[in-house]
Amino acid sequence: MPDLVPLRSALISVSDKTGLMPFAKALVAAGVRLLSTGGTAKLLRDEGLDVRDVADLTDFPEMMDGRVKTLHPKVHGGLLALRDNDQHKAAMEAHGIEPIDLLIVNLYPFEETVAGGAGYDDAIENIDIGGPAMIRAAAKNHAFVSVVTDVQDYSAVLEQIAVNKGATTFAFRQQLALTAYSRTAAYDAAVSGWMAGALKEATPRRRALAGTLAQTLRYGENPHQSAAFYLDGSDRPGVASAAQHQGKELSYNNINDTDAAFELVSEFLPNDGPACAIIKHANPCGVARGATLAQAYARAYDCDRTSAFGGIVALNQPLDRATAEEITQIFTEVVIAPGVDDDAKEVFAAKKNLRLLTTSGLADPQASALAIRQVSGGFLVQDRDNGHVAAADLQVVTKRQPTEAELADLMFAWTVAKHVKSNAIVYAKGGATVGIGAGQMSRVDSTRIAARKAADMAETLGLDALPTEGAAVASDAFFPFADGILTAAEAGATALIQPGGSVRDDEVIAAADEAGLAMVFTGMRHFRH
Repeated sequence: MPDLVPLRSALISVSDKTGLMPFAKALVAAGVRLLSTGGTAKLLRDEGLDVRDVADLTDFPEMMDGRVKTLHPKVHGGLLALRDNDQHKAAMEAHGIEPIDLLIVNLYPFEETVAGGAGYDDAIENIDIGGPAMIRAAAKNHAFVSVVTDVQDYSAVLEQIAVNKGATTFAFRQQLALTAYSRTAAYDAAVSGWMAGALKEATPRRRALAGTLAQTLRYGENPHQSAAFYLDGSDRPGVASAAQHQGKELSYNNINDTDAAFELVSEFLPNDGPACAIIKHANPCGVARGATLAQAYARAYDCDRTSAFGGIVALNQPLDRATAEEITQIFTEVVIAPGVDDDAKEVFAAKKNLRLLTTSGLADPQASALAIRQVSGGFLVQDRDNGHVAAADLQVVTKRQPTEAELADLMFAWTVAKHVKSNAIVYAKGGATVGIGAGQMSRVDSTRIAARKAADMAETLGLDALPTEGAAVASDAFFPFADGILTAAEAGATALIQPGGSVRDDEVIAAADEAGLAMVFTGMRHFRH
């Protein structure tokens, strides 16, 4: 198997013409003969390059609206032939097959077509057949053939032939082949995923996943774990598509926590007023609305100042100077918002390590998407939790009806609880969280922890009364026993929201009535593991 293989001929058939002309001209200057198809050949010829049509090579015209043009033995034989195999060489000579040393192909823009809302027939027409077939053939024969599927590799090919006097190395061809197979795999994954959706097949027999490398990370959750960040091609606003204005490179934990923060704050529409979420280890430690963005941040911070240190701040409106000045009073890892003004940038510039991200907007909390989690031997796939409950959907199950103020706080607490790890308990008052209990093995423990945190903050802030006095409480799943209800009542809570559905619902309702609480059922739970 040779190391250096000279590039004497190249077949070019690309949909994306970005950077093609300077690349093709450089190949010609290096003595590479060009072979091409249809529109690509015309473009190259219009630029004065000598190009041979594939139809001339195969002695067979393009047909069926271009569906059949490269699916021919003279193309695939030229790509697949082993140049050091006597039988292959004899077959090439007998059938007039010329070797193709370099294949440059990018595929019909299927992903872009589907993302643009194309109908079924248009999507089908944008499924490339000849391109993937050629790519796979060339990649298989990377011992002798270089295959380029990404415009980012054009410069690397030119570098290779400059250094190696018109040839490429085996190691380089291996890397090109890896990229090529990854591309066809991703392409097929996009097609199969789209078709499953078109056929409304929630559980196809085989599920294909693909991503494009966005960033090699310094390490994963811990320094001994390697990690990388991949994009799935969706246009959902968030950390994946955000612009970073300053600060160090995002870490694995930064990306994970920033995503959690932004998904939570996106529940609060900008037109409904400013909102802020502060996240630590993927759990909210404070969420609040406010008359201004700065006030929303301050109220969120006052829920749990200890945990907020070194946290992630997400805002639902563009960041302004006053809010930036509040945020920079303590150490913060990341701030993400749908925009930032120049005054806020100036404030943050003094905090070099603080990462500032902006997005094109908020993420639609009710949009459909898949949530995927790996387990030993496989992976779990489910719909993303985009469940929504309106006030009109609530069932009052106690003798006392919630007041308007309590109802508003119940809905606020319920929205936050959806983003807290189970078992989740959220105390809220006046449009702000005042105590959060997350990730405990028993629900009553979460209730106690949330109340204790609120008591700690009352002491820190010098408050005369507990923040939980008169608060609403949300539970992400039903209370299995009355003890959680009674613990919330002892902390001063006056209203509760929970899914209901326990075999002991009657006992829990009776306990709430005895304590004078108002309680509503949602009929929907929000487990988050």
